[in-house]
Amino acid sequence: MVKFFSFSLIGIYTKNTYKGKIKGKILSKLISLLKTVIKTLLIILSILPINFALAKDKTSNTTHQAIVDIIDPPNSAALNIMVSALSSLKELKKQKKATKQNIEALIRLKLLPNIAVSVSTKIALSKHWNGLNIQQKQFFQYYILESLIQDYVGILSSYDKLDSVHISVGPDVKRKGDRAIVKLIINVNDDPKSSIISLKMIHLDTWYVYDIVFSGVSIIKNYRAQFNSYIRREDVDSLILRSKKKLERLAK
Repeated sequence: MVKFFSFSLIGIYTKNTYKGKIKGKILSKLISLLKTVIKTLLIILSILPINFALAKDKTSNTTHQAIVDIIDPPNSAALNIMVSALSSLKELKKQKKATKQNIEALIRLKLLPNIAVSVSTKIALSKHWNGLNIQQKQFFQYYILESLIQDYVGILSSYDKLDSVHISVGPDVKRKGDRAIVKLIINVNDDPKSSIISLKMIHLDTWYVYDIVFSGVSIIKNYRAQFNSYIRREDVDSLILRSKKKLERLAK
């Protein structure tokens, strides 16, 4: 009887131990699953603020761009730049002081601060730009700047009399990202024949001009064609030497 009872106790203990092991395995799996779920939730929760921040930034940027377009549109910037330059030129002519030197001074004062010279130079050198060293890039920026001043002197000097000037913006302002092309229609002295100038602009902290199309000719594209042709026949160093000589002639 005692022996049978002992075996019964052992059987019960073994059975209970086996059940305990099964429960332990199930509990272990549940804990492991719970850990995985918690880990996944933590990852999701950590991503949500980032996505929210990105969405917020995107909305903020879109709102900012919309505000910029309202308070600083490219057509207004282009109109202000040209009106300022031609009004000053009109005053010079009125006082009979519209010499080449004074027109050049006007351009340096009125137009130069509105020109994105680095952008103009990079476009003019196009595929050669990345291969230039710092000194070469700086020289070409200086060369383009001085050459543009002379080009603009030529454009402004083409207006003989400026008794009255009317400038309006063309109906189609082309926009793509931070760039714009604004067509200005200029009427001088009630002449029914209009002069059309297109300003190619880029928005940095505000709108800057990087190219002007006058009489159907892009000034910067013209430089690019000249540079490419000369570099193809000679090399960059030869172009720099030639450009330095041109600057020396302009300085005389």
